[in-house]
Amino acid sequence: MQVLTNTKFETVAFQWPAGFYSDGIHIGLRRHKKDFGWLFSKVPASAAGTYTTNQFQAAPTKLTKQMIDQGHQLQGLLLNSAIANSCTGEQGWQNALQEQAWLANKLNVAPNLIGVASTGLIGAQLPMDKIKNGLPQLTPTKSDAVTYAVLTTDQHPKTVCVQCELSGQLVTLTGFAKGSGMIYPKMATMLGFVTTDAQIDGPVLQDMLSTNVDQTFNQITVDGDTSTNDMVVTLANGLADNPSLQAGTTDYDIFNQALHYVLGQLAKQIAADGEGATKLVECNVVHAATTFDGQQIAKAIVGSNLVKAAIFGEDPNWGRIISTIGATDADIDVATVDIEMNGVLLVQQSLAVDFDMAAVQATLRDNQIMIDVDLHHGTASGQAWGCDLTYNYVKINASYHT
Repeated sequence: MQVLTNTKFETVAFQWPAGFYSDGIHIGLRRHKKDFGWLFSKVPASAAGTYTTNQFQAAPTKLTKQMIDQGHQLQGLLLNSAIANSCTGEQGWQNALQEQAWLANKLNVAPNLIGVASTGLIGAQLPMDKIKNGLPQLTPTKSDAVTYAVLTTDQHPKTVCVQCELSGQLVTLTGFAKGSGMIYPKMATMLGFVTTDAQIDGPVLQDMLSTNVDQTFNQITVDGDTSTNDMVVTLANGLADNPSLQAGTTDYDIFNQALHYVLGQLAKQIAADGEGATKLVECNVVHAATTFDGQQIAKAIVGSNLVKAAIFGEDPNWGRIISTIGATDADIDVATVDIEMNGVLLVQQSLAVDFDMAAVQATLRDNQIMIDVDLHHGTASGQAWGCDLTYNYVKINASYHT
């Protein structure tokens, strides 16, 4: 295992926590790739979720939110790619309920313990005959096949797994996500799932998840578009047999740190895999007046099409960065802003400084770009992740419907 500095958890190879099973198969929703899967616990799990703020919330998202809000418990999730079951009216809602009923019957559990997640083309009805015929093919495996079944334009799955000790019990947290375009949470066209065998009550888990999502998934952007389907769901089945986590304890702090890391890694992997992207862009803002201001500025910078295009063109055009800062409504002092790119100072006290243009351009050939902003106007900070804007982004989205 690789020990991470200054943490009390360790990254490990992908594995499901105790009591979790999954599968992913191809049922014909896509031409060739896996497009259908499930994820379940052998016992009911505490559940928490965060969801898209798009007003056209898709039927699967709405249904899963209702189930979690009822009692903060789930036992299984049915997942599909290719078709979002969004903007599909009453028929789409009934189809989501039918999926829920079918999986509940397969697992022999109450329907209110089943959630549904879909991603893909908006406006199309699910081919329920394929869903019905696909369900018996799903088996309880410990493989990572389900992480492929939810992909759309993604180049690869996003996964992370960590372990920690809580009161002497080994606890595993395993997360996976999909997302590549229409990424501008709160939430975006992404699905994120975290499973753990830790024992924690649902409402406590909900508070923890909501706080950490604000600092991770809600700080990524690819293209500024918010989709209709998206959610992050966390399931904790308690099979590690640790004492139930309570705020203010050491165990709670360790688990919270591990969950934050898992969500942050998944968020960054989504940003790096933005449609057509060649570079992951990270922006760190320090000495902001408030945390909200720091986060707002960081996200505005990584979301600016002008900044994104400049990074694709390997051009350290700091004017685009400082103008983006000024376009926000954050509380700033326009005379005290410093900007660095890949560790090279470009702007000091809001004025240009001499730098080696060729040297900075050379660093912009890397696949990870760092933008640091010091506002000298407070004690708060913010962080966000995005990607460059490439010709291929237009190509992918011009032909997505095919």
